[in-house]
Amino acid sequence: MARAGGGLQSISAQTELVFRFQRVITVKEEKIMKNKREEDDMVSEGSGGVLKRQRVDEQSSASGTGNPLVPYNDVDDDEDDFEREKTNNGVGGGLGGSNTQVVAAENGEDEEEEEEEEDEYGQGDILESRKSQFEPREDCPYLDTVNRQVLDFDFEKFCSVSLSNLNVYACLVCGKYYQGRGKKSHAYTHSLEAGHHVYINLRTEKVYCLPDGYEIIDPSLDDIRHVLYPRFTRDQVGQLDKNRQWSRALDGSDYLPGMVGLNNIKETDFVNVTIQSLMRVTPLRNFFLIPENYQHCKSPLVQRFGELTRKIWHARNFKGQVSPHEFLQAVMKVSKKRFRIGQQSDPVEFMAWLLNTLHANLRTSKKNNSIIYECFQGELEVIKETPNRAITEKKQNADDQNSDQRITDGGTKRDIFTETSRMQFLMLGLDLPPPPLFKDVMEKNIIPQVPLFNILKKFDGDTVTEVVRPRVARMKYRVTRLPRYLILHMQRFKKNNFFIEKNPTLVNFPVKNLELKDFIPLPMPKENERLRSKYDLIADIVHDGKPNEGFYRVFVQRKSEELWYEMQDLHVSETLPQMVALSEAYVQIYEQQQ
Repeated sequence: MARAGGGLQSISAQTELVFRFQRVITVKEEKIMKNKREEDDMVSEGSGGVLKRQRVDEQSSASGTGNPLVPYNDVDDDEDDFEREKTNNGVGGGLGGSNTQVVAAENGEDEEEEEEEEDEYGQGDILESRKSQFEPREDCPYLDTVNRQVLDFDFEKFCSVSLSNLNVYACLVCGKYYQGRGKKSHAYTHSLEAGHHVYINLRTEKVYCLPDGYEIIDPSLDDIRHVLYPRFTRDQVGQLDKNRQWSRALDGSDYLPGMVGLNNIKETDFVNVTIQSLMRVTPLRNFFLIPENYQHCKSPLVQRFGELTRKIWHARNFKGQVSPHEFLQAVMKVSKKRFRIGQQSDPVEFMAWLLNTLHANLRTSKKNNSIIYECFQGELEVIKETPNRAITEKKQNADDQNSDQRITDGGTKRDIFTETSRMQFLMLGLDLPPPPLFKDVMEKNIIPQVPLFNILKKFDGDTVTEVVRPRVARMKYRVTRLPRYLILHMQRFKKNNFFIEKNPTLVNFPVKNLELKDFIPLPMPKENERLRSKYDLIADIVHDGKPNEGFYRVFVQRKSEELWYEMQDLHVSETLPQMVALSEAYVQIYEQQQ
C-alpha cells in the first residue's frame, strides 16, 4: 500500500506540472491574441504606422518574391532605432513593453503569477534582454578584428550585392560595402557567413556590431571616421600654407598633405592635372574645405569636389594617394558624358566647364557672384570691326571693276562697322607663332622659342586679331580689370580637316614677378588703391607626346617652403624651378601679389 501511495503521489505531481505548463501556454496565447487585436485597432486608427510597415514587410518576405536588387525595407537605420526606443519606453504601442504593461494592468494578479511561472522555467528575462540588446556598448570584443589596411572610402557608396546606395554599411574587417543591418539584409548575412562583426554606417558614421545589433562607442574608431569624412576647423585651414610637417601612411610611406597623387582610373590624367592646379588657389581651397560654406547647394558636383578637396589636404589619411572616383562619376553625370572615364579630353575645356558649372551651382539668386568669380573673373574691352554687309554685297554685285574706291587695310570708314563691348573672362587664350615647315642642316626641326610678353601683346588694345567665325572680323582686346588669379592657356592644338596638329613652340616665362603693366596697358586704380599687376606662377600644366597619344603632367608650388613639385597621376617628386621654365607650358595659373 505504501508503494501504491507513492506512485499515486508522483502521478499527481506530474499531472499538476502538466496543468501548470498548459496554463502558461494558454495565458501566452491569450496575451498574443490580445496584442494582435490591439495592433489591428491601432492600424485602423491610423496611429500605428510602424506596425503597419512591419506587417507589410512580413507579408512580402512570406510571399518569397524578394528581389536582391530592390532595397530592403526591413533594414534597421537610425529612424527604426528611434521607433524601437519609443516602443520599449511605452510611447508608441508596439510589440514590446507597452502591450505587456496593458496586459499586466488588465490581468492584475494573474500577470504576476505568470511572471513567476516564466522565471521558474527560465523564460523571464526575454523582455529585458530584448531591451538591452540594442543599447550602445563600449566593451565590444570584436574591435581587434578591424583591419585599417583594407579600408578605402574613395569609391562610390554602393552595396556590393544589391548595388543600392540606401543605408550602406562598410565592413571594417574586409572593407566591402553591404546594405542594411536588419535580419534579412546583406550586412547581416555577411556577418554570419564570414564572421565579420564590426560595421560603420557610411552616412551617419555610427559603428555597429552585427549580428548582435548594438552600437559601439569607442574613441579608437575616430580615426576611421576622420578618413571617411575629413573635417577641418577654420584655424586649421588658416595654417595649411604654413605647415611643413609630413604625414605617415599606414604602410610606412611619408606624404605631404596637399601634395598627394591622384589615381588615373583610365585616361583621366586631364582631370588629375586640373584638380591639382586648382588646389593651389588658396581662397578656392579654403572655401571647399569647410562644408558649411556650400551646405545650401545640393549639386552632386559641388559636394564631390568638396569631398575630394578635403581628402587631398587631410593629414590623417591611411594612404598617400587619393582616388577621384566619386568626383569622376559626378562629372560624367552632370556633363552628360562629355567628359568620361576611358576617353582623353582637353584640360582647357574641362577646366572651363568645371569653373562655369561650379559657379552656376554656387551663385546666389540675388547676386551673380560666387567664389569662382571672386578668384578668376577679369574684364576685357573688345573692339570688333566688321565689314558693312550691305555695302559689301553691293560691291560684289557691281560690274564696275575700275571703281576708284578700293578696300585697303580694312576699307574706308563707312565700309567698316565698329562695335565696342565689355566682356568677362575666366581665362585668356594666347596664340603661338607657327612652327617652321622645313628642317635645318642637322635634319632636325628647329623648335622656336617665344617670350611670354610677345604673345601677351594680343591684349594691349592695338594688336589686331583676325577672326573668321562666326563672321569675318578684326578684333582688338584690352584688359580693363585683372583677376586675383590669372589663367593663361597656350593654344597648342589646331584641328584641320584631317588630323590634330601640335605646336611645339617653347614659351619663355618667369616663375616669379610677372609684371604685366610693362607690356599691356592697364586701367588706373581708384583712389586709395594700389595697382596690383605683379603675378607669381603657382601651377603649370604640360603636355608631352603626340596630340592624340600624349599625356599630361603638372608642376605645382608648395607655398610653405616655396618648393616646386612635379605631379603625374600617382607620381609626386620634387623638382627645380628651372625645369618648370623649360617645359612646354599648356595652361598656367598665376597668383596676384598682394
